Amino acid sequence: MHKNNIHKSDYNFESLCKVHPELKDFVFENKHQSLSVDFANPKAVKTLNRALLQTYYNIKFWEFPEENLCPPIPGRVDYIHYLADLLELSGIDKNVSVIDIGTGASCIYPLLGHAVYDWSFIATDIDKTSLEYAQQIVDKNNFNKSIELKHQPDASQILNRILNAGEHISACMCNPPFYKSKDEAQDVTARKLKGLGNSTNKGTRNFSGTANELWYTGGEKAFLHNYLYESSLFKSQCYWYTTLVSKKENVKSMLSSLNKLGATAIKTIPMNQGQKISRIIAWTFLTEDEQKQWRDKF
Repeated sequence: MHKNNIHKSDYNFESLCKVHPELKDFVFENKHQSLSVDFANPKAVKTLNRALLQTYYNIKFWEFPEENLCPPIPGRVDYIHYLADLLELSGIDKNVSVIDIGTGASCIYPLLGHAVYDWSFIATDIDKTSLEYAQQIVDKNNFNKSIELKHQPDASQILNRILNAGEHISACMCNPPFYKSKDEAQDVTARKLKGLGNSTNKGTRNFSGTANELWYTGGEKAFLHNYLYESSLFKSQCYWYTTLVSKKENVKSMLSSLNKLGATAIKTIPMNQGQKISRIIAWTFLTEDEQKQWRDKF
């Protein structure tokens, strides 16, 4: 995990339960005689993440339907920290504005980015219902001045209809759908639950997730290449475009496409969390002169 991630060590369940007493119902002593929760239980996972948000980020309200994706806080805040490093190295550390593509009902990246770094966000999604729950979270945590939600009416588009003419954004971030179909998502879930010691409930994801959140026609690769193309239509309006890439085999084709599209700088940032290996790909279309003008102006 990132050096600034406060979740690098084991969870302090006693402290978490003091701040968020509802967690007590899910905490038990495991075979190693340490406190834990059942990570195959979606309710336990969601309650743990709610406790983390309240304890470490002062986010007191975080409610959304059980079927929506419940993102793990340590991994999500890792992306935020690595993006902060990238912006700082580029001389962008004030008045940071970020587009979160596909924010979901949890609105997790804007919540964490604002709580940790005081960034402002435009959070987008194609699902109006998810945005309604996200708006409730924003409202009840009094983040209205810093987090704006925007509906993307066309599921085939990403930045079109979101980034307005003349609007400038420090960065875009994205955690794209991993799977090509429901069947692929369920197969991966079954293997994951078996690894967690629960093979009886194959249809239940421990982090939940709806169709829009989990799969996309053509899978991660198709989504990413759509994103790359659309980013090239707004070359001067965003300093850094970024995305998580879960499948290493997708990186090579991304780099090739970005070079063809005219990216002036491309970075691959490793992101390792325990046994999970991922990476962030970041790119910009700004020349060195344009980058300097950006820093001076914004």
